[in-house]
Amino acid sequence: MIRVLLVEDTRLVRGAFAALLSREDDMEVVAEAAGDGEVLARALMCRPDVAVIDVDSEKGEELALRGELKRWLPECRVLLMMASTTPARLRRMLDLRAAGVISTNAPADRLVHGIRKLVRGQRFIDPEFALAALDAGANPLTPRDVEILRLTADGIPAREVAERLSLSVATVRNHLSAITRKIGGRTRIDAIRIARESGWV
Repeated sequence: MIRVLLVEDTRLVRGAFAALLSREDDMEVVAEAAGDGEVLARALMCRPDVAVIDVDSEKGEELALRGELKRWLPECRVLLMMASTTPARLRRMLDLRAAGVISTNAPADRLVHGIRKLVRGQRFIDPEFALAALDAGANPLTPRDVEILRLTADGIPAREVAERLSLSVATVRNHLSAITRKIGGRTRIDAIRIARESGWV
């Protein structure tokens, strides 16, 4: 029997997930939590095989970021749920050593399939998120481009960026124009937004 812990702020949604998983012959929801301070205590008491955590809520994301479940229950596999993501956020979530990531908009059978994959020791990334990450493509920016764009994104004027990087102001401006063209931005601000959403800076 696969023992599941559900962490979701909204009681109605949590109840729906619990009812859905309880219909499966090989699954049992052993604990539910709202992402409060009791999650770890409940997890230690019921020893789940999989923890399904909604990271769209502040408490759920904080729980995932702290990594306490992985520290205290290394055998528990973590499946993070979110409504949408960017390639940068997807990488950040996977860097938390989550075994899987799934969309809250995914069909029910995908959630069940994801939990079963995790229990078999495999990773699971919702195809919807995987496609979005692939669509973002490889980073077209050079290390120098990233450096200049990161400083510009922090609100540092071109003259100061030039001083910090031992470049001329004209070179910095040329870089920024080239970066904007490379990633299809309309303006520098648009280029910064695209680069951040794609996880390039």
